[in-house]
Amino acid sequence: MKLETHRAPTRKKEWSWSYSKLKNFDVCPKRMYEIDLCGNFKEDMQGEALKWGDDVHKALARRLKDKTPLPTEMKNYEYWADRVERGTGKLLVEQKYAITRDFRPTTYFADDVWYRGIGDVVRIDGRVALVLDWKTGKVLEDSVQLMLMAQCIFSHFPNVTHVRSSFAWLKEDCETPELLTRKEVADQWVELLPRVLVMEQAAQTLTYPPKPSGICMTYCRVTNCPFYKKGNRR
Repeated sequence: MKLETHRAPTRKKEWSWSYSKLKNFDVCPKRMYEIDLCGNFKEDMQGEALKWGDDVHKALARRLKDKTPLPTEMKNYEYWADRVERGTGKLLVEQKYAITRDFRPTTYFADDVWYRGIGDVVRIDGRVALVLDWKTGKVLEDSVQLMLMAQCIFSHFPNVTHVRSSFAWLKEDCETPELLTRKEVADQWVELLPRVLVMEQAAQTLTYPPKPSGICMTYCRVTNCPFYKKGNRR
């Protein structure tokens, strides 16, 4: 006698994104597609600036996780590590967070992941959370990244009502903090969501047009683009 077998329905994997992909898409959809999605070209190191930033993140993570001393060239960042250690609450370093399309918490590589983010430093202290993001470049205003991490915290920690999210500008030895509530984060989604939907539509139609700018002439390595080394010049 032959027994019938039934396969469980295949679950469609969710389209997902990150802050860096959104930022790169805004700069140039084709560049983001070729570098971030296909890996056809490598990101330009821009005078080793990106490598330095990556090295700093790794060194600070080791310092806070297992007290590995900072390299000599980063000793002036010890102040920030000491400050983090003096804080109260549960400390999480390089913590990966993921949420679904309806802002529920999920695991980082789950099929239902919609957004992924990594918190350089997170402290959960009762109803308040502290998020610190290390920055090694020049001071810029960009509250979107801070808001997105606050959303991850609110999704994963239902009891948290306030998130003090801050960029730590290591080169300038300063920070730009924001105190966010659940309502304030929800309000910011009204402006951000249309940008995300444009990127999702591009993924669905595989439409990633080039966006010429000054970057084409200096930093971009996408040689198959008609604007390579030309930018806005025709």
